[in-house]
Amino acid sequence: VLDRQNAIAAQLEKLDRAASDGERKQIEIDLRRQVAILWRTRLLRNVRIAVDDEIENAVSFLEQSFLPAVPHLYAHWETLLDAPSRLKSFLRAGSWVGGDRDGNPNVEGKMMRKALSRQSGAALRLYLKEVHTLGAELSLSSRLTGVTPELQDLSDRSNDQSLQRADEPYRRALTGIYARLAATLNALTGERAANTPSAKGEAYPSPSDLQADLIVIHKSLLKHQGSSFQTGPLVDLIRAVDVFGFHLATLDLRQNSSVHGRVVAELLKSAGVADDYEKLNEAERCELLVRELSHGRLLSSPYTQYSEETQRELKTLAAAADVKRRHGPAAIRNYIISNTMAVSDLLEVYILLKEVGLFQPGPKPRTEIFAEPLFETIGDLRAAADTMKRYLAIPLTRLLHGPSGVQEIMIGYSDSNKDGSYLTSIWELQKASRQLHAVVTEAGLGLQLFHGRGGAVGRGGGSSFEALLAQPEGTVNGRIRITEQGEVIANKYGDRELARQSLETLTAGVVLASLSRRQSSSVTSQQSSIMDKLSQASMLAYRKLVYETPNFVDYFYDATPITEIAALNIGSRPTSRQATRSIESLRAIPWVFSWAQSRAMVPGWFGFGSAVRDSGVDVSELQDIYEAWPFFRSAIGNMEMVMVKSDLSIAARYAGLVGDKALAETVFDTIRSEWQLTHDMILKITKQPELLERSPELAATIRSRLPYIDPLNHLQIELLARRRKGDQTEETREGILLAINGVAAGLRNTG
Repeated sequence: VLDRQNAIAAQLEKLDRAASDGERKQIEIDLRRQVAILWRTRLLRNVRIAVDDEIENAVSFLEQSFLPAVPHLYAHWETLLDAPSRLKSFLRAGSWVGGDRDGNPNVEGKMMRKALSRQSGAALRLYLKEVHTLGAELSLSSRLTGVTPELQDLSDRSNDQSLQRADEPYRRALTGIYARLAATLNALTGERAANTPSAKGEAYPSPSDLQADLIVIHKSLLKHQGSSFQTGPLVDLIRAVDVFGFHLATLDLRQNSSVHGRVVAELLKSAGVADDYEKLNEAERCELLVRELSHGRLLSSPYTQYSEETQRELKTLAAAADVKRRHGPAAIRNYIISNTMAVSDLLEVYILLKEVGLFQPGPKPRTEIFAEPLFETIGDLRAAADTMKRYLAIPLTRLLHGPSGVQEIMIGYSDSNKDGSYLTSIWELQKASRQLHAVVTEAGLGLQLFHGRGGAVGRGGGSSFEALLAQPEGTVNGRIRITEQGEVIANKYGDRELARQSLETLTAGVVLASLSRRQSSSVTSQQSSIMDKLSQASMLAYRKLVYETPNFVDYFYDATPITEIAALNIGSRPTSRQATRSIESLRAIPWVFSWAQSRAMVPGWFGFGSAVRDSGVDVSELQDIYEAWPFFRSAIGNMEMVMVKSDLSIAARYAGLVGDKALAETVFDTIRSEWQLTHDMILKITKQPELLERSPELAATIRSRLPYIDPLNHLQIELLARRRKGDQTEETREGILLAINGVAAGLRNTG
């Protein structure tokens, strides 16, 4: 479907540039054909998407959009700035597709190898294509132009035996580079270059060696041909190699801390070090782990039979070590620890890395992959600064980072929202960011926060630009990582131009957010006190509904299409972490997605109205901080957007699907009352007559889609009612899934 949409977009671009009526007519014919193909293309997956498919999808976006967009973006900036020298590369791509094992048993070592192989293939194929094109273009003869000694040497070493190119040193040099690139492609992926090399060459040992050869060509052109070669395809290629290397995107590893705890406990017991590691208190665990990390002996033995879980984890990490050897140090840099609650959670990862040679102990310990905590729940966010302070106080961890190192910390938006409400989530994230910045700075390190944001407001979504400006002062400082997930990827990076615009917007946000002494982003003690009160009241109202209402989980499963969403086959991970029907075990994506489908959209606003009413804060104070504080203004704006997309009359029909009518009435009355209260409080705070009055374009865009979305909701409700009464026909099932797709596409930012 995305391929067809891209083909239609390409035809529309051609239509804008049509030079004659005849050309326009032919383009319109081609456009109709693409629309006809799309109309007859199946929209639903027959089988659940596998990790292989997710890898292909991720690489496709990187290959088609990110790869070509980034070099052009740098060239554009350098032209605008009239920079005397090239800008340093600061944009990097990352992915955890093929490396994220948290709750996904399908991700193993072979998936990691496949991900890096496919990524390498995409990058190297682009380099080969560009070198081939440059070889055709740079037909300069040594009889008519000079060359530098370095270029002549590169030409002489090319193994190009063609007499026709004997006086064409640039082509000869590029022939040699092409041959070496072809050998590199074959060595890393097993693929062969599209065009057979006309010379023999050895694979490049590293991207820097390729870059050095390309720079030799560029310097020679500048010296003998002048400024006309200051920009162009060769400069773009040099930039691409600098940014993407041979790996395209750094692969993050991720696993849950509970898995590490069990594996380390088994290794310690089998090695005779500790019989029951999991019963030790935190101080005892840390003391034991630091001691084990100080000397070189391994805990694992090839002669010991370990549990399936331990074998799988060790094999996966061994694969990571192999991947780094093959694809370079930038291929994998970080190991993200989901559900980080204690210092031992980080130390356990280094124990496991040591088993496969990725951590080397000694007076100057060294690690090739850094342990990165992920703080997700409200409780973990509140304890994050203390956890990191104790972690960074350990001499071993300070030695790993060195005197000018950077500690990366991931903070999760999804689970904190599901745990405590939208307002509490974003405020605890804001506080944790400030506290972590203080702790890491005190330790003499730089901080890089990794924001685990989803597409929906309930998962940290909304305007990335506004979100960056709302970050606490000092927490960006030129460094930040942000996830782009789900339908947001296609919306922001669906083609080269979209990718360019999105990356430019992110860069602008980072630059502005990094400017020092930003008065507007500095939080005052009054603002902090007000937010603490609002957050506490919001969390109380939210948890009273979601976690304290008897049988609330039954309402959720009946009043949303959560069960049917699992049949969409849109991800390789199960919708729940455990095979239980509970809110706690449900993953954040289906949680938010389901509420969006029912048009109640509870995760994006619930609790704010009660917070304003019950906190004792005067509305006039909130009006003042709304005008003065980007963080609060961004929060209100996101809630406005969600509430404009919601529709309580439609949500009431979903509530009618609940079998327990008394439960349905209790829960929906609470939702409806809170929605009205939140709506009224937002209008008072913003001094608007209606929601999104200050964002008329956004409001118009959303409202223009509602006449198409609403009928799909009503259709979905009717089909859900039939299915729950026993209609198990394929026609009904497919109708429900198509309606889910349609509503999601219309609402956008749904999961």
